[in-house]
Amino acid sequence: MVAESGLIKKNDPYMNSADSGFLKLCREAFKATSDSIADLIGTDEAGSFVGMGADGTPTSRIDRVAEDAIIEVLKNDGRSMRIISEELGELILGDSPEFSIVLDPLDGTYNSYVGIPFYSLSLAVSSYDLSDLRFGYVSSLAMPEEYYAGAGKGAYLNGKKIRTSVNTELRELCVSVYGYRQNVARTRKIYSSVRRVRLLGSVALELCYVASGRLDAFVDVRRALRVTDVAAGQLILKEAGGRITDGYGKTLRLPDNVTARLEMVASNGRVHGKILKLLSGE
Repeated sequence: MVAESGLIKKNDPYMNSADSGFLKLCREAFKATSDSIADLIGTDEAGSFVGMGADGTPTSRIDRVAEDAIIEVLKNDGRSMRIISEELGELILGDSPEFSIVLDPLDGTYNSYVGIPFYSLSLAVSSYDLSDLRFGYVSSLAMPEEYYAGAGKGAYLNGKKIRTSVNTELRELCVSVYGYRQNVARTRKIYSSVRRVRLLGSVALELCYVASGRLDAFVDVRRALRVTDVAAGQLILKEAGGRITDGYGKTLRLPDNVTARLEMVASNGRVHGKILKLLSGE
């Protein structure tokens, strides 16, 4: 069953802010996605191959349906914008784009078509060149959980402000670690040093789980991440008090196309240095 977004709206801190228009647009995109894929969830048809995406990976039917539904919402919005999306690549609406939309219509595609309830819509609003993230939105398409954040305004889950965990000890951490195939040597010490490892299959939601304190850190050193995977979740995590770098502790810069790949270490901020040391082999 597909969840409805924005179930908790009383005292919503964004409804009367300058970002309320973006939140409204994100909610419209969510509803369009949810409605469009409802009959595909958990079916063989959902995972059927329909072509190659602009990011160089296969596009399944459920991906295409979700993206088409959101693009229609964005076109109906009427504002000029640049869209960067996993399947279509880049689309310019209008003559003078006011901002960019970084879109992953369905993050966690495999989960969606086998019926694992962990997949989401991820949408970020940015300056044209992605140098300035303004608004991030990640909403689960399987559970009633809606995360969002405006730059400098904090991060929220279902209208309630969230913060990262306060854990500082490696032996107490619960971490999502991607690197079990590529770069196994770099991640081995993390697996043996932390208390729990979880791999859930939707990067956008996992970053939000770090933001809300459910996970203490997220590590992906495969150099397989795309800007559409991380743009919205990155802002939400930063606004919740977390820290994000590449796998070597350098500032993470978002590429402005879906073909570039990156790696990421995201944490509650308190354990970031310790995780980077484990990755370096220290």
